[in-house]
Amino acid sequence: MDQFQPTCGRTTMNLPSSPVRISPHDGCAIITLDRVERRNALNLEIKNLIADAIIELENDSSVHAIIITGAGGYFVAGTDIAEMADMTPLQHSLQATGRVFEVLRACPKPVIAAVEGYALGGGCELALSCDIIIAGRSARFGQPEINVGIMPGAGGTQRLLRTIGKYQTALLTMTGDAISAELAFANGMVSQLCDDNQALETALQIAQKIATKPPLAIKAIKEILSIGQDAPLQTMLSLERKTFTLLFGSHDQKEGMAAFLEKRKPVYLNR
Repeated sequence: MDQFQPTCGRTTMNLPSSPVRISPHDGCAIITLDRVERRNALNLEIKNLIADAIIELENDSSVHAIIITGAGGYFVAGTDIAEMADMTPLQHSLQATGRVFEVLRACPKPVIAAVEGYALGGGCELALSCDIIIAGRSARFGQPEINVGIMPGAGGTQRLLRTIGKYQTALLTMTGDAISAELAFANGMVSQLCDDNQALETALQIAQKIATKPPLAIKAIKEILSIGQDAPLQTMLSLERKTFTLLFGSHDQKEGMAAFLEKRKPVYLNR
């Protein structure tokens, strides 16, 4: 992972001892989860650090795409059961244990999950909260919450339902069994497969390609995709058309089409 070291200073998240680090890279940024001794299991500290990192990068005009990955050959093996075991419903509410997923859903910039090893439980839900999922061929995905007396609580039923359908979702969530990245890809749950240990590099290539595109149009596409899953087709076709026409009032549309006609590289200004 040496090729992905930070290129500029940021918050204490960049300290070597931090379980969450931000690394900027040519128009995008990598958020690395580094709690290798627990296979990057999500505790409240890490979830809040991820949420804070997403908010920080939302407000950074030099960042156009965000990657979330895990150190040590794992994405996230799940949520920290030891921390959750004695929690009450009130504590879940007061401590905002689902905040990271809400922040991810609200992020206006595209987020890519680079998955190696395991993406289980909260880790699978973290990946499902992203816009694009890149996975090494040996990666495994699953929602094993049923094995410890609970159910998915951060999108594991509803995002899977809208992605792979009721019957596959029921099988995964009611048995707790994990599936291979190959099967997840075949079911439409993974955007792209790659060789093992290449998920981050592949995600970085995609993120840097997205970073060259007009930010207003990228934001519009993400918004339409996000709300389109829950709205009637005719409603979304009308909203898609309206959003499409509104982009013709932007500098970036004029620049993009002028550059195409003049056979030069466009310079987008996010306006």
